Amino acid sequence: MYENKYPAAEDLVIVQVKNVAEMGAYVSLLEYNGIEGLILLSELSRRRIRSINKLIRVGRTEIVVILRVDEDKGYIDLSKRRVSAEDIAKCEEKYNKSKAVHSIMRHVSETNKIRLEDLYKQFGWDLYKRFGHAYDAFKLIVAEPEKVLEPYNISDAVKDSLLKNIARRLTPQPIRLRADIEVTCFGREGINAIKSALKAGEGLSEEEMQIKIKLVAPPLYVMMTTSLDKEAGIAKLQEACDKIKTMVEEKEGEVNIKAPPRAVSERDDRLLATLMETLEKQNQEVAGDEPEED
Repeated sequence: MYENKYPAAEDLVIVQVKNVAEMGAYVSLLEYNGIEGLILLSELSRRRIRSINKLIRVGRTEIVVILRVDEDKGYIDLSKRRVSAEDIAKCEEKYNKSKAVHSIMRHVSETNKIRLEDLYKQFGWDLYKRFGHAYDAFKLIVAEPEKVLEPYNISDAVKDSLLKNIARRLTPQPIRLRADIEVTCFGREGINAIKSALKAGEGLSEEEMQIKIKLVAPPLYVMMTTSLDKEAGIAKLQEACDKIKTMVEEKEGEVNIKAPPRAVSERDDRLLATLMETLEKQNQEVAGDEPEED
């Protein structure tokens, strides 16, 4: 993925455990063509190690830091215990970006029958230097392809293939977001107060972020929206929750946030749809529907 064959000391890398021995764990560096490294036994954990097999397992991926690199002998010493939670998040983000870039570059290579390394030499590795990471350069290419690719003598076929792959894989996709709330009001205005509050919550919709509220089963409602920006979408749903809560409580009602605003998957949507369908059928099966017996 990178121009340098070996990482540098203090770099964070992602590895896959290949073998566990008395000295420590032998691993392959996923970002560096699978070259071998060793996590020393003393560098596995800050705590006393009772069982190495419980601490690290073959096949698992780990985030480690480089201690020493001997390029002549091919030795790479690694440490797991010196990696902080902040380091893990930073390394995972970098690795996911690099993996996305590598996937695009590999597809362009296969489509145009050009060696992958030649593409990296032509422009890939230089994009890392110019933009900090090639992933950030690829995102800019969506809006300004000529500005980013101008310094490189790229053929029209390669450029067309690159732009198509970037557009397909890096164009932001809308994120589904949802909040689950229970709304009750036993005050004088009752259901009218609830309707007004829910309508006000939907009224906070924006052109690119429409809020919809659906009744699951009294008193449970779900608030839904989609957004390209996850944090902005969560903030908008939270604003709607707060608005509804304020209005209902003013009318002697109560709002209970059963599940705060969060991103949801297609599976969550399917489960919700199934639940609503089941509840609707149950509501239809009321007493007295059965034919009377003589």
